[in-house]
Amino acid sequence: MTQAKTRTIEVPGAVLHYDVREAAAATAPVLLMIGSPMDATGFTALVARFTDRTVVTYDPRGIGRSTRTDGVAESTPDLHADDLHRLITALGGGPVDVFASSGGAVNGLALVARHPEQVRTLVAHEPPAVRALPDRDNALAAVADIRGTYDKEGWGMAMAKFIAVTSLRGEIPANLADLPVRSPAELGMPAEDDGSRDDGMFGQNIMTCTHYEHDFAALRAASTRVVVGVGAESEGELAHRAGVAVAERLGTKPAVFPSHHAGFMSGDFGMEGEPDAFAATLRSILDA
Repeated sequence: MTQAKTRTIEVPGAVLHYDVREAAAATAPVLLMIGSPMDATGFTALVARFTDRTVVTYDPRGIGRSTRTDGVAESTPDLHADDLHRLITALGGGPVDVFASSGGAVNGLALVARHPEQVRTLVAHEPPAVRALPDRDNALAAVADIRGTYDKEGWGMAMAKFIAVTSLRGEIPANLADLPVRSPAELGMPAEDDGSRDDGMFGQNIMTCTHYEHDFAALRAASTRVVVGVGAESEGELAHRAGVAVAERLGTKPAVFPSHHAGFMSGDFGMEGEPDAFAATLRSILDA
C-alpha cells in the first residue's frame, strides 16, 4: 500500500477531502471506509490492516477538512449519500466495498437504497437507526432531549446525556430525560458552556441521522450484499439494538464483530478496541 494521497471533490454545498491508499497489485474492489460524524482519522488502525487493498477514507461534509459552502446547519443521510455517490463516481464509479460505522452506516444504507449499482458489499456496523427500534418513540425523545440540551447548555452537558443514552442497556424508558446523569466534570469533560454551537455531531447530524426513515423495500431489492454488524460487547446498547432491528427488517441476521461500537480503533482516540480481530472478521465477510 502506498502513502495516502489526499484529494478533493466539489459537491453541491461542500468541498470533500478524501484519502486514497493504493495497493498496486490489488484485485479486490476499492474498500471505502466511512463514518459520521467521525472523520478519516478514526479509521487509521483499520486501514493499516488492509494493506493488500486500495482503501479510501474521507471526511464527511462539515467535518474535519471537508468544508460546507451552503451555509446550512444540518446534514441529512440523503445528502451524505449523494456525497458518497459523487465520491464513488470520482473513484471510477464502482462497484466498491464499503465498511460503514455508526452514522456512516446510516448514510451507507441510504446510499445503497439509491445507488445499489455502486456498492458490491456494504458492511453497516451498528447504525443508530432509531426508527427501527420497538421503543422508537422513547428513543427519539431521548435524542431530541440531547439536542435540546446542546442548544441550551452546550457541548459538555449534551455529551454527558449522550453517553448516558448510548451506554444504557435495554429499552429506553419514557422518563429518561428526567433521570439524573453524571456531570461533565465527573466524566472528565468541560462543564462550562463556551457558547459554540458548531459541533459536527450535536449540531449537524444527531437529529437527522437517528430520525431517518430507511427505505427497507429498496434495500431488500438492492443488488448490493448488505451485512449489518454489531459489537460483541455492546449487546443491549442503542446502536447494537438498532443494528439487530435493521437486520431483521432486511430478513438477515447480524454479523457479530469483536469488541464494541468502536471495536476497530486502537485507543488513539480514547476508545480501545480489538483492531486485529475486528479486521479479521471484516475481511472474512468481504471475502465471502
